Amino acid sequence: MALRSRSGTPRAELSTLSESELLVRAREHPVPRHVAIIMDGNGRWATRRGLPRVAGHREGVKAARAAVRAGTEIGLDYLTLYAFSTENWSRPEDEVSMLMSLLEEAIYRELPDLMARNVRLRVIGRPGGVPLPIRRGIDRVVEATRDNTGLTLVMAFNYGGRDELLEAVRALAVRVQAGELAPAAISEADVSAALYTRDIPDPDLLIRTSGEMRVSNFLLWQIAYTELWITPTLWPDFGARDLYRALVDFQGRTRRFGGV
Repeated sequence: MALRSRSGTPRAELSTLSESELLVRAREHPVPRHVAIIMDGNGRWATRRGLPRVAGHREGVKAARAAVRAGTEIGLDYLTLYAFSTENWSRPEDEVSMLMSLLEEAIYRELPDLMARNVRLRVIGRPGGVPLPIRRGIDRVVEATRDNTGLTLVMAFNYGGRDELLEAVRALAVRVQAGELAPAAISEADVSAALYTRDIPDPDLLIRTSGEMRVSNFLLWQIAYTELWITPTLWPDFGARDLYRALVDFQGRTRRFGGV
């Protein structure tokens, strides 16, 4: 028997629907509040075309812009994009330098579109080690979009899930040492409140592009019961149609959160 979405369409058939058809289907049911995306495959996209890796990263920026626009169109509350991990600093120096330059360009170029679409930018990750011009640019866009009330775009930059958990543990240890909190009284809520995402709901859906079957140190605490959607599509080729297809598939699932 073919697996079906709530709309009654076999999931295999979702791949044949157009972007507009998938958008209609997705609007038939509540969409998840929070979608997170591991944007993977820029380098492979470029290599397969005989292009320098920078070409893949430039196309990846365009794909991120398309995802944000699609997220606002469908009515997501939160969209988290894994932009740069703490491990990415180990890449070749010239590639890291190029990525920083691309990000600096994108920060300023995307601000008018974010304002026009009422998008608020949030950034999670370690500020230390980030080049000062980029930090200033990010801070400027965060401040400029602070009062926007539409989609919250969460950019995970210089982010690592284990680093986040370590910082949370250290913050809780300081509270215990100060006598503010008993070790036995530490709750899940206390841990969540010590994370970068303390006022952001956990993702309902995590999308990973390029077909890799791992979470890559991303939101390790927050994705405990997040639904996963893996696509072989490389990130530069990921568009609104892919996002809507993932949402329709998600809408056909039953979330049990560990229950029967």
